[in-house]
Amino acid sequence: MFLPTYRILRQYNKQINSFRKKSVSSSNGSESPLDGIRIIDLTRIIAGPFCTMVLSDLGAEVIKVEQPNHGDPCRKWGPFINNTHESCYFISINRNKKSMCVDLKHPEGKNILLELARKSDVLIENYVPGKLDELHLGYKDFKKVAPHLIYCSVTGFGPKGPYRDRPGYDVIASSMGGLIHSTGALDGEPVKVGVAITDITTGLYAHGAIMAALFKRTRTGRGQKIDCNLLSTQLATLINLGSNYLNVGKESKRWGTAHESIVPYESFPTKDGYFTVGAGSDAQFRDFCKRINHPELSQNSKYSTNELRVRHRQELEPLLRSIMKMKSNEEWNKIFLGASFPYGPVNTLKAVFEDEHIKAINLVKTLDHPVAGKIKVVGPPVTYNEGGNYVKSPPPVLGQHTNEILTNLLNLDEDHIEDLRKRNIVQ
Repeated sequence: MFLPTYRILRQYNKQINSFRKKSVSSSNGSESPLDGIRIIDLTRIIAGPFCTMVLSDLGAEVIKVEQPNHGDPCRKWGPFINNTHESCYFISINRNKKSMCVDLKHPEGKNILLELARKSDVLIENYVPGKLDELHLGYKDFKKVAPHLIYCSVTGFGPKGPYRDRPGYDVIASSMGGLIHSTGALDGEPVKVGVAITDITTGLYAHGAIMAALFKRTRTGRGQKIDCNLLSTQLATLINLGSNYLNVGKESKRWGTAHESIVPYESFPTKDGYFTVGAGSDAQFRDFCKRINHPELSQNSKYSTNELRVRHRQELEPLLRSIMKMKSNEEWNKIFLGASFPYGPVNTLKAVFEDEHIKAINLVKTLDHPVAGKIKVVGPPVTYNEGGNYVKSPPPVLGQHTNEILTNLLNLDEDHIEDLRKRNIVQ
């Protein structure tokens, strides 16, 4: 059933490639930072694919190598778009990539990957440490044939230590790394963050590490091995909580939306939802009190400084909650307009994407997907004034670019490719 599909997609791929060239040339006539860089992406789920999506937005050509007939597991995580098998989860982190299906356990499949590495700049993988070494596809194997290659491993726990062989997911790293312990309602149960933030931050660390390694290679001409892992990333992003424990032995606790060191700094209930205010300075607190029509609070000797407000938070916070409860989110938005302190409503996703600011900055992009039709993605949050981040093509269908890559990069003829397909080495 797949063979007719990949043939139909050949023409679509040509159109997308043409669009890619136009989208870059039309943007101030400048190249993206990573134009000309080719990345082999062996990662699945979130951390690795998020990393390679960021790199692809910056102009890198990303070849997503997937398992024949299966592909990235998150292709099967719903909901699905327009009564197809195209997953919202998958499309959120896989735009601008090419999909190629290769059986890495077969000797000919391994050879395809090694040959591809000769013509690539970066390889990123997220297998359990040692798994690719067993397949003779570890860093040492690639270094022999492509010493210029930057090889990045993204794992749960890294290549050393007693947990090195354990698989890792975001929720496990955030559990073991202190984030879930520190998240949730005051005196309530530990709570998982709403998105896989440890995966995402690990992907961002990996993206930065790869960029630095590419820069270093301009001086040395050599590639290198990079190791990123979820647990180390989680500890690194504990910031002040980790520092509190390491330096003064203070254990973290759950504060809900409030802040341990700043008052007021939380989401308050209103007539129709919740509204967040952060008064990080005494001047901001005075402005806040004036706008809620209770200037006497900032004049109270118990609340005049942040240190005092933190000390007397059990008295002050209930007062502020009762005041904020008297008006709606829209009313508070109008009252706080032009304020010196940051503020904003706790939005539903509907409110997020209908927000006038989000629409004005054109952050959401619409793409034509060959199977699902019109799809929407959140574009790059970083902008450049000269050549930068572009959403160029929709996430690929499984194996959409196998023929293109084997033909154009590895110079295999159609008979050879068809033979590989019949033997299920490629798809």
